[in-house]
Amino acid sequence: MDYITWRSFYTVLVFVLFIGVVWWAYSKGQKKSFDEAANSIFDEDKKSSVTNDSTKQESKNNE
Repeated sequence: MDYITWRSFYTVLVFVLFIGVVWWAYSKGQKKSFDEAANSIFDEDKKSSVTNDSTKQESKNNE
């Protein structure tokens, strides 16, 4: 086999892998985990604001 044949096989392989990744990313089974990951940043903001509020209360009680 020559270089052109190997390059053709490689191109087909990469294309099939690309289609597989796209299929996986848009499958219905992944929607829940992707939604949780997308909303996780908002969960962290809520946790940090609760921590900041409790810190402010402690400093007020100490005065």
